[in-house]
Amino acid sequence: MLGSRIKQFRCARGLSQDMLVERMGGIVSKQSISKYERSIAVPSLRVLNKIAKALDVKSANLWSEPNINVEFIAYRKGSGLKSTEQEKIEAQIQETLEECLKLSELTNCRNGIEIPVNAFPVRQLEDAEGAAESIRESWMLGLDPISSVTGMLEDKNVFVLEIEAPEKFDGISAFAKNTDDKKVVAAAVVSAKNRSGERQRLNLLHELGHLVLNMPEDANSKFEENAAFRFGAALLAPAKAIHDEVGSQRSSLSLAELLLLKERFGLSLQALVMRLNTLGVVSDSYKRNFFAFINKKGWKKAEPHALSPEKATWMERNVLKAWSENLISHKRAEQLLGVKLETEGDIPTKRRGFMALSLSERNKALSVQAKKTLDYGIDQDWLDMGEGYES
Repeated sequence: MLGSRIKQFRCARGLSQDMLVERMGGIVSKQSISKYERSIAVPSLRVLNKIAKALDVKSANLWSEPNINVEFIAYRKGSGLKSTEQEKIEAQIQETLEECLKLSELTNCRNGIEIPVNAFPVRQLEDAEGAAESIRESWMLGLDPISSVTGMLEDKNVFVLEIEAPEKFDGISAFAKNTDDKKVVAAAVVSAKNRSGERQRLNLLHELGHLVLNMPEDANSKFEENAAFRFGAALLAPAKAIHDEVGSQRSSLSLAELLLLKERFGLSLQALVMRLNTLGVVSDSYKRNFFAFINKKGWKKAEPHALSPEKATWMERNVLKAWSENLISHKRAEQLLGVKLETEGDIPTKRRGFMALSLSERNKALSVQAKKTLDYGIDQDWLDMGEGYES
């Protein structure tokens, strides 16, 4: 276990074995690190402490055995990620999910909603549409547009993780099971930072599709991807909502109208036109002409009227809650959030400023405050507001 934990924390930080050796001041060789990770050799206590310091973890974390097993949904075909990039992403997710579960136990914030992993069988693409409708119904979303995908997912016990990743990475989904009873205890959808809001929203719900849809065993990757995208688009733009908004059939939609729909449903222009075509609102010919127009304008990667990315807040909220309640240390809170947190001692207060005044200055300030309080009590506007009420 020690070896796999060393490798997990090293990969999560994007370090090669050579880079780890350098961080440790060269006290061991790359070959030694390799032996530790393969459990061929065990580092001395001194070396172990150096490894922990280089990885910014406690030595005890390297010995601890995780109580969850994380399973990943396959990367999209053609993602082109190197094996080292995949290792880094998966190690980061493993570590973050462990921390999320520890935090949720400390803050007692889980709301009891069960995560419907692989709950919706899909034998044809239309089944993905039905799954999206079922999710909207069971999660009581109605037909209104989803104002915040990240907020909605976090409310439903799905962790939303953001990581630094190459441009070719769009997202991945994962779920965690207890090592003892194999029960699913957590699920996560992962997106890359620095993506437009419309791209981020569909990517997250596409990954949710991979989590909740139960694909046929003989399904190829193309079918799985199409089903996941169909699910995500249907969740963002339900068929009835689209028909109510634009009609059941249109010969054409102007760019101005499409931009309004983009803002309303939080979908990219390209995903929106695909959705309209899937629902039979616009023809194949219109779709082809539109994508030719998009390519001509150079909008395939960067559309006009880009939406702002959404921010996942679960981790920040619960770290701050745990810190405020003295459930974790100040240092640990800073490690988890990756930012410096001001303590009460760092923040100048009016009370300290008041006590620094001389006695005569304090008396003068108190007299001024007392007069303001008296004036407030006889203020005519305030008295008028209270007219008719008895004390």
